Amino acid sequence: MFAQRAAQQSLRRLAASNPQASQLVFKQFAAPAVMGASIQTRPVATQKMTPTDSYEILVAQRKLRPIAPHLTIYRPQVTWYLSALNRITGSVLSGGMYIFGSAYLISPLLGWHLDSASMAAAFASWGIVAKVLTKFTIAMPFTFHCINGLRHLTWDTGKTFSNKTVIQTGWAAVGLSVASALYLAIL
Repeated sequence: MFAQRAAQQSLRRLAASNPQASQLVFKQFAAPAVMGASIQTRPVATQKMTPTDSYEILVAQRKLRPIAPHLTIYRPQVTWYLSALNRITGSVLSGGMYIFGSAYLISPLLGWHLDSASMAAAFASWGIVAKVLTKFTIAMPFTFHCINGLRHLTWDTGKTFSNKTVIQTGWAAVGLSVASALYLAIL
């Protein structure tokens, strides 16, 4: 911005102090239209139209506009699914936290027992398969969202952002998520 103002001021001072020298500068740098040499013009044709006629032309022009292709014409890729799953797991985790937090706050008013001891005793009474499945169901979105978040953070640094590495890191994120969720579920 400062450089533009400085250049404008110097050209103005040159034009004010020495008109012949300023015309040489303008011939070199300015467009021909400024010097009056040849001005390009384009005739404009207008006509009076009724509002219905102009609307019909607008509708006809809209029919000729290109339409953005829908996702169904493209071949599905792992990056699509992982992007969608990252958003879904983030929503599930935050929604679950808000629902449980709200239930925990209003539980004394409703007579519910959501304190840690009651929940641990209730969970301990379940069978081993139910415990593992519940723990896996809770751990999987958490681990996937965390690992995929780390993947996105590395993208922000500009690393691993080629097509090949994006696909490789995507499958690595899926594998690590499943393995860590299984580990947490078995604990």
